Amino acid sequence: MSGELVIFLGRRTLETALLVVAPVMIVAMGLGLLVSLLQAITSIRDMSLTIIPKIAGIGITIMIAGGWMLQQAVSFTQEVFDAIMLMTQ
Repeated sequence: MSGELVIFLGRRTLETALLVVAPVMIVAMGLGLLVSLLQAITSIRDMSLTIIPKIAGIGITIMIAGGWMLQQAVSFTQEVFDAIMLMTQ
């Protein structure tokens, strides 16, 4: 296994992981910011108010972007298996 292949696979792994998790993280951070702002404005300090919108938002995001996320993960897996096949020949 060459050093370039290891670096390529490592870089591609990190890129794919960030790409797949980005929609969920962006929604969770955005909803967390909005809920925190709402709590600061209204002085409501209920813990369920912070977690319920995040769970709902993440669930909706996964329902909308789940197919694309799975497609990215499968594409990456095929790319890794192809690299392994090339390495053994």
